[in-house]
Amino acid sequence: PGPKRPVLDGIFLTHAHMGHYPGLLYLGKESIGAKEIPVWAMPRMRAFLEGNEPWNFLVSERNIVLHELAAETPVDLGGGIRVTPIVVPHRQEFSETVAFRIDGPDRAYLWMPDIDSWRELDAMGTRIEDLVASVDIAYIDGTFFANGEIPGRDMSGFPHPFIRDTLARFAALPERERRKVRFIHLNHTNPALQQGSAAWLEIDATRMEVAQEGEIRFLELP
Repeated sequence: PGPKRPVLDGIFLTHAHMGHYPGLLYLGKESIGAKEIPVWAMPRMRAFLEGNEPWNFLVSERNIVLHELAAETPVDLGGGIRVTPIVVPHRQEFSETVAFRIDGPDRAYLWMPDIDSWRELDAMGTRIEDLVASVDIAYIDGTFFANGEIPGRDMSGFPHPFIRDTLARFAALPERERRKVRFIHLNHTNPALQQGSAAWLEIDATRMEVAQEGEIRFLELP
């Protein structure tokens, strides 16, 4: 950002669930009053923003300019940077849900904050292990650590893979692959948020990690 630059160069939206798009309101006239920030979204997500208040006010006031994404079609941002949406299974009440593969000149990243289950992704013909193998760092859904962390509720049907189940699934992967994994999107109930907790140490023992806000990560491995 600078005097002659927008607040952000652009925004890519994954889906229309709380916490993943309401921040757009801060670009409106009641707050930043941004000018023509490019926002990329899948077709249903774009239609949701264009067809509902107060989001459509951001469009009509040109605070944001919507650009439509297509599954598996890269968006070329210049400078050797491409962003590719990957459709994933997750509750789709209002829009599609996508993850993003982000390719730079030298490295590639996976950004997958929400998914119902690895089994359902398998059924779509995509294995999370293959996605991890194709990138340098994989930021994946770590919403809940294990069943039981929300008192009084059976979490077995919650639409997120438990971290503990992901650890078990990835246990047979080579260490190089496990070291790529960073858990994101942790719910406030997740004990792995607390560095040094039993849950955090369980993850650390596998050589996987909980992502840290603002981190810049890459691997230098033989």
